[in-house]
Amino acid sequence: MASRRNRTIDLPAPYLRRIWLEPARIADRAAYPFCLPFLLDDFELSFDRPITIIAGENGTGKSTLLEGIAVLAGYDEAGGGKGYRAVDHSDALETMGGQLSEALRASWLPKVTNGWFFRAESFFSIARYLDAVGSPTANFLSHSHGEGFMRFFEERCQRQGIFIFDEPESALSPARQMEFLKLMRRMEESAICQVIMATHSPMLMAYPGARLLRLSKYGLEPVTVKDTDHYKVMREFCEDPAGFVEAVMAE
Repeated sequence: MASRRNRTIDLPAPYLRRIWLEPARIADRAAYPFCLPFLLDDFELSFDRPITIIAGENGTGKSTLLEGIAVLAGYDEAGGGKGYRAVDHSDALETMGGQLSEALRASWLPKVTNGWFFRAESFFSIARYLDAVGSPTANFLSHSHGEGFMRFFEERCQRQGIFIFDEPESALSPARQMEFLKLMRRMEESAICQVIMATHSPMLMAYPGARLLRLSKYGLEPVTVKDTDHYKVMREFCEDPAGFVEAVMAE
């Protein structure tokens, strides 16, 4: 049975095609996360490309949405792959995706539960676990923060599956972000990887051909990189770094 579940699916990504909210399954509309402004009764999100990128300000619900999707895929909302449960960080993380997933429905073609849910907050818990059980390509904690992240991505993201990244740039320098873009390209070209990512990095948002969405209190909407607040702020900074910082501090 296990081998049948883990068999390679002879279909290209995306595998998760659509998620939607079933209001009848919400017990308390005023409770978090169902009070998030974007979770209207008609909320739905379609995936028509292998790579979907979500941008938005802190507090809009990006992480909660990704947690909900991860639980639908069979992952723990605190991060990890199928069958892995975060230990060290589980009590500290504010994970609400499990509650959200109870009111979400999903359409798959076909359902693929291999892959990984990456959260920066739980990375070291996962890395310690993999090192301890003797993963032959692990040894993540003997490297710098950014190098450990990239080794982890390289080791985990070469297989068929759905990969959910919550702000993977958190420990990556601009040079490492460029390496991550190359990894994303390899994943896309393999045709067996679906990526759903939330990020604040304009560099990652600019991945060619990805579907870029902006999450706000008004919902999810398509957006170009240059129309995101993240890009506009970085452009102003790059044009006059000292003047920009002085103006920010004077506000």
